[in-house]
Amino acid sequence: MSQLNGAYYGPAIPPPPRYYHRSDDQGCCCNCLCGLTRCCCGCIFSIICKILTFVLVLVIIAAVIIWFIVRPNVLKFYVTETNLTEFNYGNNGILDYNLGLNVSIRNPNSRLGVYYDDIEATALYEDVKFGSQSLEPFFQHKKSTRYVGPVFKGQQAMSLGEKQVSKLNKDKDSGVYDIVVKLKMKFRFKFGLIKIGSFYPKIRCDLKVPLKSHNGNGQFETTQCGWDYRSIFLHKD
Repeated sequence: MSQLNGAYYGPAIPPPPRYYHRSDDQGCCCNCLCGLTRCCCGCIFSIICKILTFVLVLVIIAAVIIWFIVRPNVLKFYVTETNLTEFNYGNNGILDYNLGLNVSIRNPNSRLGVYYDDIEATALYEDVKFGSQSLEPFFQHKKSTRYVGPVFKGQQAMSLGEKQVSKLNKDKDSGVYDIVVKLKMKFRFKFGLIKIGSFYPKIRCDLKVPLKSHNGNGQFETTQCGWDYRSIFLHKD
């Protein structure tokens, strides 16, 4: 048998593996930067929270001090007198009405005056508006009572349902009408030389108003009006 010449005819021999050293410098820098960013953001957020808390505490302390100095009391509204001489609802859906009111406004505050910049009085029957009047602006001194006299007179087309007409007929028979008067206003307080805020309260007066020409219907009783506190700081129709 002849000898082979030393050549190798088997499968190819794979090259030896190469090993690379992976540098962690870039990852380390990224981690350090991210950590520094988180640290800075946390510090800034903490400082902002402390500043806001400090300001809030100052505002609360100032409000408490002002409250103790001013000692504000709620304004009180009363309807002391009514004069209803006409309240006729015809078959044509027209209401003829003539209603006068005497409204007292009591300012019990010993340190606050009140600027009434705008007052609008609205009269309603069974939630249907039939008259309105804008009253003159005025200033009310501290610890004083002021009287205003809105008058509702005229004709108004009113669309009343069956239940509302039935209620109107009952009131007509009794000679006493359930009428609601609302006062929508804008006012400011005066403390010394300082004018404070703009407030937009709504006052509601639920009245039982006797018709003057009706016999045996009794006298009107002074009625205190209520506040809609939700509207004090918001100007809404």
